[in-house]
Amino acid sequence: MWTRKSLQELMTEKLANHLFMVVSNREPYIHTFVGEEIKCVVPASGLTVALDPVMRACGGTWIAHGAGDADRDVVDSASRVKVPPEDPSYYLKRVWLSKEEENGYYYGFANQALWPLCHVSYTRPEFQESQWNTYKRVNALFAKSVLEEVGDRNAFVFVQDYHLALLPRILREANPNIITAQFWHIPWPNPEAFRISPWQEEILDGLLGNDLLGFHIRYHCNNFLDTVDRAIEARIDRDRYEVTRKGVTTRVHPFPISVDFEAISGETDSKEVLVEIDRLKHQWRLEDCLLGLGLDRIDYTKGIPERLKALDRFLEKNPEYRERLVFVQAGVPSRVHIDSYKILNEEINNLVEEINWKYESDHWKPIIYAREHLAPETLAALRRMTNFCIVSSLHDGMNLVAKEFVAGRNDEDGVLILSPFTGAARELTDALLVNPYAIDHFAEAIKTALEMPKEERQRRMRRMRTVVQENNIYKWAADIITELAKFEFGQ
Repeated sequence: MWTRKSLQELMTEKLANHLFMVVSNREPYIHTFVGEEIKCVVPASGLTVALDPVMRACGGTWIAHGAGDADRDVVDSASRVKVPPEDPSYYLKRVWLSKEEENGYYYGFANQALWPLCHVSYTRPEFQESQWNTYKRVNALFAKSVLEEVGDRNAFVFVQDYHLALLPRILREANPNIITAQFWHIPWPNPEAFRISPWQEEILDGLLGNDLLGFHIRYHCNNFLDTVDRAIEARIDRDRYEVTRKGVTTRVHPFPISVDFEAISGETDSKEVLVEIDRLKHQWRLEDCLLGLGLDRIDYTKGIPERLKALDRFLEKNPEYRERLVFVQAGVPSRVHIDSYKILNEEINNLVEEINWKYESDHWKPIIYAREHLAPETLAALRRMTNFCIVSSLHDGMNLVAKEFVAGRNDEDGVLILSPFTGAARELTDALLVNPYAIDHFAEAIKTALEMPKEERQRRMRRMRTVVQENNIYKWAADIITELAKFEFGQ
């Protein structure tokens, strides 16, 4: 069983002579003004929540875009601050972007081109040359920050996700001694989907600057190899899952990401969470209700309208559950400057209003929509209270919400309703798998979850908890670090 301590020991053994660096767009801690006081908050990001325990264990430096309004006020002359505030364990080095750069690189090319391109959710990608040029410029800014931090030291640089696809090639050409890995947190599409990108060759070339390229599941690795085979000149070894281009060999491996099981499980029965359970029951009138839960960033890939329509169909077909079932949909709005997200928010608001109007009574409404950043103890309380949790992604790399729900059920109860289009569905096979596009089947799954015998619920949850506990975030990091260390010793 991998733990924080055993990961630290692995780092000491394998990477003792190297600077360890993580590079991502999103920062793990944001400093912001609350009145005249500066507060440090954790953003709503699965990536940063997953990687923060790893960095606490490993130390080193995390480079990310400084987006908080007080971020500049707390850093040193090298744009660095030690985090987390309560237990400083590693450095956070911030990259500063102008509003124009953030709009073109993040809201533009990353999230209007690459994000919909990689997710099969029927949202058309937009390719604008001005945004592509900004994306290239920002990747170069991140590279400059990495190279300044590395200097002449040996370094392992761990790049995160689709925002920084060009960074590895820039680093390799500037300093071939840096060992670089990248984890692609979202799906990789098939070649026919990816070929519509006008800059597919440049993106692939950037990614093949890595020594190691990781995806959640082998299916995405296979899609990547097929894309390379169709799009660019490279030698592919499908037996070894390696690609050689410009004399550099990149290993392409699956690394299913996970969560800090012990930390999530440990907080579930804390006094703060138990107090929060009582508060929520009173505030939302949940004392005598069955409870369903959705916890998502508000994104069109998450299948939120589909689950609301399934809930509508369920209440239509099963009137005996009216005034008995409450569904809490909690989520943080994101990327609200992008038209497709504005349309999604409007659709969800309309569905919630219509379904509540259709079924509500004087003392009950079926949906509570919490469009806000919820505190950790509130999230833990909701996970612990609910009878079932729905994860209905239309397409997802992994989905850590599903694993967090399982880790948070110390009572070994509750049902996970899970889309087969998530990477998590390959591990959490005791969930109720349901196609989110099939609304009638979806509604039936809600009924199955509510009427499942306790013995079966607990049997399924025990098995899923074992999977998440054994394959935790420290094992994910250990697998990647072990693979990275092979490059140092020429294996």
